[in-house]
Amino acid sequence: MSLFRTDLNAQLNQIEVSEIRQFDEATSSIPDILKLTLGEPDFNIPEHVQLAAKQAIDDNFSHYTSNAGIPEVRQAAANFQNKKYGLHYNADNVITTVGASEAIAAALGTVLNPGDGVIVPAPIYSAYTPLINFYHGVEVRVNTRPNNFVLTPEMIEQAIQDHPDIQFKAIVLNYPSNPTGVTYRKEELEALVTVFKKYNLWVLSDEIYSELTYGTTHTSIASMIPEQTVLISGLSKSHAMTGWRIGFIFADVDMIEEIKKVHQYMVTAATSIVQKAAVEALTNGIDDGREMAREYLKRRDYVYREMSDMGFEIARPDGAFYIFGKIPAPFNQDSMAFCKDLAQKNHLALIPGHAFGDEGEGYVRLSYASDMTKLQEAMKRLRAYIETPANIVH
Repeated sequence: MSLFRTDLNAQLNQIEVSEIRQFDEATSSIPDILKLTLGEPDFNIPEHVQLAAKQAIDDNFSHYTSNAGIPEVRQAAANFQNKKYGLHYNADNVITTVGASEAIAAALGTVLNPGDGVIVPAPIYSAYTPLINFYHGVEVRVNTRPNNFVLTPEMIEQAIQDHPDIQFKAIVLNYPSNPTGVTYRKEELEALVTVFKKYNLWVLSDEIYSELTYGTTHTSIASMIPEQTVLISGLSKSHAMTGWRIGFIFADVDMIEEIKKVHQYMVTAATSIVQKAAVEALTNGIDDGREMAREYLKRRDYVYREMSDMGFEIARPDGAFYIFGKIPAPFNQDSMAFCKDLAQKNHLALIPGHAFGDEGEGYVRLSYASDMTKLQEAMKRLRAYIETPANIVH
């Protein structure tokens, strides 16, 4: 039986269920499995945000909102970005979305015509490629591994020169990055901006992890080229609201009006009750992410130290909650084989680097969005696997 039905949208032939989800589900049946697989904060939603949602239920705030979201949440989201990152948005610059994932889909659906080129620094989170394909765009991946996962102007220039037949329309940025945790300094962004302007590229900047930045101040690319930036953010990571699915798109008013056309036919509007909770999170909970970030920093330092000592090569992450480590040289197998063997023998599930593209092959991603007790147990299991000679594949 064919794995693909020919009577459906042909673009689906280029799309698969995320390897992240596939591997997470495949390992769930292993007894005593300890999973550090998903980007799922282990914190609970702050109580005052929960109370705001309960109040919205009590107030019967259960009807459709405007497509872009209630004015209060859009203004609160704008104020958050303005205060935190020196931007200049108001409610008219904002669409409230069903998570950052829908924001990405709506933005790409607005920007792309068939055949338009999109530059994608890799390795990168797996959501972008399928959507570019679905919208008939042409993805051009740029391998950032040689520069510790940091994109440079020269890399972009080279990618464009290597594909003279492609009309490049956009570039995707995600920083702090999933899967590497690497982020960009202000001076690095300033250098990139010169190329973005030169080629008039739309910048789809996914900054969902902006509040989880360590040792440096997050700089939004929207502060440099707001007229070319579609900024994507949300509350899943900063306020642990993953299941509540609340995200935001920020852009110039004219662009917002165009994206709204795509957004409204995808979802109509974000959930009314969650919008009320988001107002509370963005105002009275404007700094809720800081406490989480302090704890993540402790976890990062611990896991980074332990895995480095085991022989993993790691670009030190400055944000998010991931370690992206190169599998030690003696283990001469691909990332999927390594992770399957680790899960089966030592009951520890990490994500194979290949889930983030060919550029991630040979690496594993660990999510340290778990408490220290679990992380300490995970490091014991990983070390036991690494230090067992029989596990080495020659």
